[in-house]
Formats: sequence, C-alpha cells, structure tokens
Amino acid sequence: MTKTSDTDEPTLTVDELAARAGVTVRTIRFYSTKGLLPPPVIGPRRVGHYGQEHLSRLGLIEELQHQGMTLAAIERYLEQLPPDLSAHDLAIHRAVVASWAPDSAEETDRAELERRAGRPLSDADLDRLSAMGVVAPGESAGVYSVDPGLLRLGVQLLGVPIAHETILAARTVLMEHTRSAAVELSRLFRDEVWGPYRQRESDPEHVAAMRSLSAHMQPMVVQALVTAFQRSLKEELREWLKES
Repeated sequence: MTKTSDTDEPTLTVDELAARAGVTVRTIRFYSTKGLLPPPVIGPRRVGHYGQEHLSRLGLIEELQHQGMTLAAIERYLEQLPPDLSAHDLAIHRAVVASWAPDSAEETDRAELERRAGRPLSDADLDRLSAMGVVAPGESAGVYSVDPGLLRLGVQLLGVPIAHETILAARTVLMEHTRSAAVELSRLFRDEVWGPYRQRESDPEHVAAMRSLSAHMQPMVVQALVTAFQRSLKEELREWLKES
C-alpha cells in the first residue's frame, strides 16, 4: 500500500515503484548499484521508501535508453545533471529528450492509462491532456493513443493551479521558440560540422569521430538547452518579482 509522507509526497516501496515505472524490482536494484538511482529513505523495519524523484529518474533513464544510449553513457549523462533536481525538473528533462525521438504513441485503455498516470483521471483531466497533445481518442471506443514521453509531465500539469488556456498558450510559446532553436542549431551543425565532414569523409579517423559525435549530439544539445532555459527562467522570475 502506498504511504504518504509529511510533505504529501507519495512514498513507495520498491515493489510499488517497479509497478508504477513499469520495470522489475531487479532492474531497480541494478540501477541502484550502478549509481543511476539515489538510495531510498530507510523507514521502520529497514524498509526502503522511494519518492517521485526516483520515479521521474527511472522515466528519464528509460527515455535515454530509447535514444540508444548505453548504460555507461546514461551514467555520464546523469552525473552531469545538478544533484538537487526535483521530480518536475527530471520530468522536463525527459520530455525534452523525448522530443528528439520519433513519435511513438501507444494504444491503451483507460484503466491502463490511469495506472501509468498513477491516479484516477476524470473526463475533464482527459480533455486537458488531449489539449496538451498527451493523449488522443483511439480508433476504438474506450481506447486512447498516449505519448508515453509526455504523460508524466502532462499529469503533473493537471495539478498546477493555472488556467487551461494559459497552459496551452505556454505550450505554443515553447513549441515556437524550441522549433526556432532547432532550426538554428541544425543550420550551425550543417554548415560548421557536416560540411567539413563531407570534405574529409575519406579519412577513417574523422569518420569515426563524426559517428561518435552523432551518437551523443542530441543528448548534449538537450542538456544544454534545458540548463540554459532553467537559468534564463530563474533570472526572468527574479526580475519579475523585483518589479511586483
């Protein structure tokens, strides 16, 4: 049974964490020994309890694996993240990483959708998730097409006391500006990296270096974008609070 801590954050046993994340207990133990997951909080009777940060970190690990990264590369990626990232910050990282991957919507019924969300979903919740592009009605009655990379972040936004229209407007702003950044970064990569590569593609060492760069380019750019955005947002909020 899921307990609740004094901060209203759910505290999960390892079995509950595994069920919620869709992995095995053995996988969680393995990730812990590799340092990919922080240790649990030890409660009464020496039972370990896990929080939302563990759940979000498991989701990020899963997304990085979908990108084709090895465990060693994932370990290096996680080591470069700030140590005090919240569950929400980790969910944002996962959502941005997922944006590099091809669309991979999955069909599921409402019961399975609620299990993955970790909470019951009202009709109003489903309407908001649909408007955010997280879920869409499937071809059959009672079936939904869900974007697994965005589901956890979308569910978290359901509890944010912000008007539905404001969330949609924020999504539009993010989509427009991230698209612009992607275009400029692609142009820079094409002109400054890919062009010279085409001129030296007969050099075996250069080809190997380009393959290595291509394999790690997306995670590196994603991390740079998220870090820069977080810093810029903090600065803007600080200035806004000064003026208020």
